[in-house]
Amino acid sequence: MQIFLRLSRIIDNLNELIGRVTSWLVILMVFVGVWNVIGRYLGKSIGQNLTSNAFIEIQWYIFDLVFLLGSAYALKHNEHVRVDIFYTKWSPKRKALANLIGTILFLIPFSIIVVIVSWGTILNSWSILETSPDPGGLPRYPIKTMIILSFILLFLQGISEAIKNFAVFTGKLAPYQESHESEF
Repeated sequence: MQIFLRLSRIIDNLNELIGRVTSWLVILMVFVGVWNVIGRYLGKSIGQNLTSNAFIEIQWYIFDLVFLLGSAYALKHNEHVRVDIFYTKWSPKRKALANLIGTILFLIPFSIIVVIVSWGTILNSWSILETSPDPGGLPRYPIKTMIILSFILLFLQGISEAIKNFAVFTGKLAPYQESHESEF
């Protein structure tokens, strides 16, 4: 079990690093968004175009990165949405079992399906070097690649969560705190 817990720690550390780096993109996204608004209105008042479709798409792409790359980080920190009507009253072992079953039956298969289904579209996007249809728009193929990367990271974090939940359920790991910041 210790080998699996070490693997879980490696996955957790990877997604922690990616999540922390990605969180800084929120600030960048806000600055780009503020510039888009200021540039649009200031540009109209002085008769000069101070923003472009590229700036608008950059803001969208940064949002995509935050959402896609932040999903595994959110899972690691137990920040995904769930219906807590029953869950909050369950014992730590029962919560671990519910999380384990949900991860194995839903999260992992869903992540695999998204990667498989997305693969062809993303390869096609790369083969034609797809760009935005908007004038001055950005290439689309790099951001589309993030779909696969994000679901691979989510899959890996699902493996990590399954390992930790199995260890909690079997008594090999002490139940972790509500924030899922476990020390193992």
